Amino acid sequence: MSRLSSTTRNRFVVVALAALLPLAFAGCGETHAETAGAAAAPAAPPVSVAAAIERDVVETQEFSGRIEAVDRADIRPRVSGTIDAVRFTPGAEVKKGDVLVVVDPRPYRAEAARAEAAAASAVAKIELAKTQLDRSKRLLADNAIAQRDYDERLADTKQLDADARAARASADLAQLNVEFTQVRAPISGRVSKAEVTGGNLVDANVVLTTVVSSSPIYASFDGDEQTFSRLGGPKRALNTTVNVGLVGEEGFPHAGKLEFIDNRVDPATGNVRMRALLDNRDGLMAAGRFARISIGGGDRTSRVVLITDRAVGTDQDRKFVLVSTQAGGDGKSGGVQYRADYRQVRLGPVIDGLRVVRSGLGPGEMIVVNGLQRVRPGAPIAPTVVKMESPATARNEAPDTKVARADADASH
Repeated sequence: MSRLSSTTRNRFVVVALAALLPLAFAGCGETHAETAGAAAAPAAPPVSVAAAIERDVVETQEFSGRIEAVDRADIRPRVSGTIDAVRFTPGAEVKKGDVLVVVDPRPYRAEAARAEAAAASAVAKIELAKTQLDRSKRLLADNAIAQRDYDERLADTKQLDADARAARASADLAQLNVEFTQVRAPISGRVSKAEVTGGNLVDANVVLTTVVSSSPIYASFDGDEQTFSRLGGPKRALNTTVNVGLVGEEGFPHAGKLEFIDNRVDPATGNVRMRALLDNRDGLMAAGRFARISIGGGDRTSRVVLITDRAVGTDQDRKFVLVSTQAGGDGKSGGVQYRADYRQVRLGPVIDGLRVVRSGLGPGEMIVVNGLQRVRPGAPIAPTVVKMESPATARNEAPDTKVARADADASH
């Protein structure tokens, strides 16, 4: 066997080292990857949690409805003719009996004068007939005339009397037509614009304008069967307090009384027509306006669990909250760990800005109220306890600001 040259031996050493180096670096890479993976583990997201409130409340239910006028009248002329004048300002308040439109009265005054003359003529005839009838009665007593002549005189007198009453009625009707040339407001309220202006020929088929009453006023809505039952039926429900809020208003500042409940429940929708009567002296509630209506259940109270709507999530057709649950740690060294557990809930109405929870959540349980969008059910969380607040209470502070503040507190 020949001896290898030094150059050949050096080549073998280089090859061997090249084969061993990947193995050595692989071992170091695994250790480095494990360290990097541990360092890159995501931290629990900071969230705000609050305890569900338990409280005795008078439950209310909210509905959507419309404001309706108590009285509404289409103003039409009762006589035909040419409009002489329009005597109202569009949109103004008018009182019952105010003159709104004047129809040319001259033809009707002439007819009234003719009818009065005819009535006077009929009266003169009947007076003469009565005088002659009295004379005939005396002559009949003296056997100066035949019974037949007296009967004919009596019949003529009755006929003339009927003619006189007919003439009087025609004269009264003619005078009424003169009065009808002044079209008056049949109700008090707010008048609309003039649909027909002066100089136009009109008759009883033409709507000149409309008047709607302004105070009191109705708020009509469709209540559900649950509310119908809670109120105790139509007899007990009448005069129940109803609160109304308009577009742009917070809460329900207008109070009224339930005035009407329909005599049947609509089988197609399960709703029943209801109506409240409210004072509207300020004229803010115009007919046709959209209204939010809150109706209570009388004086009966119930103990319920309340949470803010910001804590409620939607999972298809289900509502849920995330409950903060202790997942580990002993709490002595500050090592307590928490996770967000999914909890399906059944919700009720809003009372004083907080949502009623019918089932699925108990009083005092801590739920996520801020940062809900950053948490997955079952994932770890870093909770900061805050007070359960309604949106109305927290309206001066944006939710994002509160989340940021909670996050900052949690990071400390």
